[in-house]
Amino acid sequence: MQGVYITDPTSIAERSQVAGQACSVLHFDMPCLVDTMDDAVNKTYGAWPDRLYIVDMDGRVALAGSSGPMGFAPSLQDAYRWLSGKFQQ
Repeated sequence: MQGVYITDPTSIAERSQVAGQACSVLHFDMPCLVDTMDDAVNKTYGAWPDRLYIVDMDGRVALAGSSGPMGFAPSLQDAYRWLSGKFQQ
């Protein structure tokens, strides 16, 4: 988004507030999780530069996409297939 500036949060409360606003603006209809202030999840899963993970309801990694940007599109297709199989109507 252009024109959106966010200062780096200095507390988990600020980080949670920013994440909540982003999820609201982006109309996410799934749970959004916030990493701890030491970025433990980011460091563990190496989400840079782009990466897609799906964590199942038991807290296990169900899908680990390839690193991007080249691996991002195939990872989205894999995620769609996995989610479609779990949430068919």
